Amino acid sequence: MTENSLLQDPGLQPTSSFVEHRVPRDGSKLYVREYPGVGPTFVLMHGFPDNLHIYDRLIPILVGAGRHVVAFDFLGFGASDKPTGYNYTFEQQLGDLEAVVEFLKLGQIVPVGHDAGGFAAIDYVLSNPQRVSKLCLLNTFYGDAPMLRLPELVELFAVPDLRALAIAIATDPKQMAFLLTFQQSRFKIDASQAQIDTVESVLAPLINDNFAQQPSAGPAFAALAISVRAQIQLNNKHLPQLKELTFPTTIIWGKGDAYLDTGVAEDLAAHIKGASLHVLDAGHWPQLDLPEEVGRYLLTDL
Repeated sequence: MTENSLLQDPGLQPTSSFVEHRVPRDGSKLYVREYPGVGPTFVLMHGFPDNLHIYDRLIPILVGAGRHVVAFDFLGFGASDKPTGYNYTFEQQLGDLEAVVEFLKLGQIVPVGHDAGGFAAIDYVLSNPQRVSKLCLLNTFYGDAPMLRLPELVELFAVPDLRALAIAIATDPKQMAFLLTFQQSRFKIDASQAQIDTVESVLAPLINDNFAQQPSAGPAFAALAISVRAQIQLNNKHLPQLKELTFPTTIIWGKGDAYLDTGVAEDLAAHIKGASLHVLDAGHWPQLDLPEEVGRYLLTDL
């Protein structure tokens, strides 16, 4: 393990250092950052096709409040290993989370899931309720909400009849670059200038690098996108269990999300016992658009 300063985008003040871990996972290694503080530990999970850096603006808020924070890249993404031919699944991502919790010997945790990272967050609390103090969800989805709409980048891989086309595009750097540029433009529709600036200065480089680096996050993204519809159907069977949760659940939503609108948030909240829903003037990544507000809601009920 090594100690480093927090890599930040412009405008953030220096904060405490973090410890890097390489956590063993199924013959490979997960990249993990641990920030000192008191528990319960916030465990931050990204969606796809991004990585742990979507929390770079939120982490200083949590650390500044004295909280213990852990952020990690799922296998196949960011700085974690990307084994060739690996079977990337949402069940594997749940296993990634469990591996991090066990390796760091975390006690009570607060799983924080964004986008498809909400799958692992929710599945963890259903299988380990005694180890959870609070559940936090940011612009995510789980079951088959009537108004759920997936981004075109994901939908292309999720349609079985288009799978050959999707894989051909994913393996052609020029075609994939076009698709990424198109998808990023869709997240700018009806967005504020500040939200557009975040997409252009933070998210576009982050996501593009995820695919451009070698080995690439492409295989992990493709495998998860291909299976996302089947996973949603499986998740539907678990929805009744969410009514039995006994700890607080906080759902924080950017109302400017071009795909996961507030109807998805309301449907999700209706399935979770005692869930509180907070709708913010933000986009799909509220933790980047309004980190102070998101941090305030995460820190309540602890």
